[in-house]
Amino acid sequence: MKTRTTRRHLILLVPALLPLFSRVGRAQNASPKPGTAAVLDKHMEWMEHDFIPAAKAMPEDKFFWAPNAGEFKGVRSFAEQIVHVAQVNFSLSAAILGEKPPAESSLPDHNPESLKTRSTVLKYLKDSFDYTHKALSSITNENARSSINHPLFDMITTRLGLGIVAIAHPFNHYGQMVEYLRMNNIVPPASRQ
Repeated sequence: MKTRTTRRHLILLVPALLPLFSRVGRAQNASPKPGTAAVLDKHMEWMEHDFIPAAKAMPEDKFFWAPNAGEFKGVRSFAEQIVHVAQVNFSLSAAILGEKPPAESSLPDHNPESLKTRSTVLKYLKDSFDYTHKALSSITNENARSSINHPLFDMITTRLGLGIVAIAHPFNHYGQMVEYLRMNNIVPPASRQ
C-alpha cells in the first residue's frame, strides 16, 4: 500500500513540476539582454547594409556627378555626399572616444585633394564606418549619459546622443544618393531585393 501511495504522489508531483522545469530550461537558453553598445552597433550595421551598396552602385564615370539644373543648382555631388557622411562619422566617433579625429577626417582640416577617385572615397567611407563601430562599442550603460561636447555644434550632449546621430545622419544622405542613382537610371541595391 505504501508503494502505491508513493507512486501516486510521484505521478501527481511530476506534472506539477514540469512548468518549473521548462522555465529553468528557457532561462538557461535565453540570451542576455543586449547592452547599449550592442544595440547601437546593430542599428549601425542595418544602416550600412543599405548605404555602402548604394555608394558602390554608382559607376566611376558618374561618381562625381551632381544635378545642376533648377532647384539642384549648387548641391553636393554623389561623391561629396559620401565624403560628408564619412567626415561626420569620424568627428562624432572621435568625440565619443574622447580622441582627435584621425588624419584627413576632421571637418576643418579635411583635404579633399586626396579623395579624387571612386576607390579612395569608398575606402574613406569604409574606414569611417569601422571607426564608428569602434566608438559605438565603447558606449556602456555607465558612460552613455555622461555629458560631452558636441563636435559640430556649440552644445553639450551625451555619448548616447552622438551614437544616435551617427546612425541617423547617413540615412538623410542615403535618400539623396538614391535620388542621384535613379536620376542616372540605376536601381539602388536595396530596391532590387
